[in-house]
Parts: sequence; structure tokens; C-alpha cells
Amino acid sequence: MKSIELPRIGMGTWQLRGSTCTKILIEGLKLGYRFIDTAQAYHNEQYVGDAIEASEIPRDEIVLATKLWISKLSPRRVHSSFEKSLKKLKTNYVDILYIHWPAGKYDPDKTLPAMNELVENGKVKHIGVSNFTIPLLKEAIEKSENPILANQVEMHPGLGIHKLHQFNQSQNIYTIAYSPLGRGNIWKNPILKEIAQNHGITVPQVCIAYVLHRDAIPIPKASSKQHLKENLDALSMTLDDNEIKHIDTLPKRRFLSPPFAPHWDKND
Repeated sequence: MKSIELPRIGMGTWQLRGSTCTKILIEGLKLGYRFIDTAQAYHNEQYVGDAIEASEIPRDEIVLATKLWISKLSPRRVHSSFEKSLKKLKTNYVDILYIHWPAGKYDPDKTLPAMNELVENGKVKHIGVSNFTIPLLKEAIEKSENPILANQVEMHPGLGIHKLHQFNQSQNIYTIAYSPLGRGNIWKNPILKEIAQNHGITVPQVCIAYVLHRDAIPIPKASSKQHLKENLDALSMTLDDNEIKHIDTLPKRRFLSPPFAPHWDKND
């Protein structure tokens, strides 16, 4: 059993900056979103903090997550950079603190104990990892005193990550799906278009419904109130097993794999 029940969908904030970021998050919170994902590397934590403050929604009703960048993963930088994140976010704690990538200054024997110290002093509620493969996740589970709550990874109709997702589930770890819309690169696929037409919905909604069907949590980025609402409406949409099977025949496409990425499982 997981230690916290996360919302079924969240708001991603990658590439959202300035007042646009703040306004879209305020709109999302008004619509009912209660899960916000950001990162040090997104350079928008201050705008996320502005949105939460302006919304006047009690802090404990919002799940707030941020990520430590790869250059901030030594014990000293974990603490110092995280303090800066807290100030920008205008809060005294975050619900989930992720390791953004298992790269750079990441050392499981040093990084994870430093993050556990933040849990012990109440500044972090839960520890998460991002872009971790099964071997890296097994190592993190072993090295962390507190449970790993979530593994945030790229997941969409063109990248089902079946083995990794099944492993996450076996360890009571949430799979948080970033880029659940495939960054728009798969929207012209005839299978997705046909399913969308049959249901009278949009292809992006099919993408979100797919991730939800897999019991993962999508965190799509939206840049308008209309898209925020469409993403939220996908919660009520159901794809049948046959449609899921057709979607899983799509060619595998990973849209984010920087030079420092781990060695992905080609069979996933």
C-alpha cells in the first residue's frame, strides 16, 4: 500500500515561464487540479510558487513536486539548492522531491542519504526518482531509508515502458508519465486518429486515456484553459482492451534521451 494517494492527473510545467506559467496554473487549480510538477531545471519554480500563493488554496490540499538537477546531487548541493527551491516555491516543504536524472553528481550512497535527511526534518514528504531504469531503481530502493514513492519517466502511446511500469507497480511505486502526449509527434498516427473519432474525442485525450488505463499518472503540459479542461475531461474516458492492444502496436519512439541518459532497456 502506498503512503499517499496521488491525484490521477497532474499539471506539467516544462517550458512554462513567467506570468504565462502562473496564469495557467491558477486556471488549472480553479478547474480542480491538485498536483503540480516542476523542477529546478525548468527555471519556473518562482512562478509556480506565485500561482499556489495567488490561488489561496490551502497548501496541504496541493501535491507539489520538484526535482534536483544533476549538478545539485552532492550532499551539500542537495541541501543548499533545495533551500533555494523552497524559497522560490514560497513553501516550507514539498510533497515529492525527485532526482531528475541518475547522472552528473548522482551517487546513490551520498545523494539518497542527503535526501532522506530532508524527509527527517520535514522539508520533504516523499522521495522520488526520474528517468530511472529497473537496475537503477533497485539500487535506489536499497540505498534509501525511506520508500521511493514515484518514478517519473517518459510514457505515451508510442512508449509503453511495460517492463519498467510493471516493476514500479510490483514495488508500490507510482509511475508518473511525462510527455504523455508524445510532444505532439504521434498525433497524426491513423490508429490514434481512428480511436479518437470513434469516441468523439481528441487525439491528446486518447493519449491521456491510454496512460490512465495503464494505471499511471499523466502530467501533461497545457498552455490554455481549453487544453487544461480537455486533459481533465480525459479522466472520464475509457478505452477498451482491443483499443489498447492496437495502440501498443505503434512504433516505439522516445523523444527525450540526452547524452547523460541511462542505458534504456530496448525491450521495454
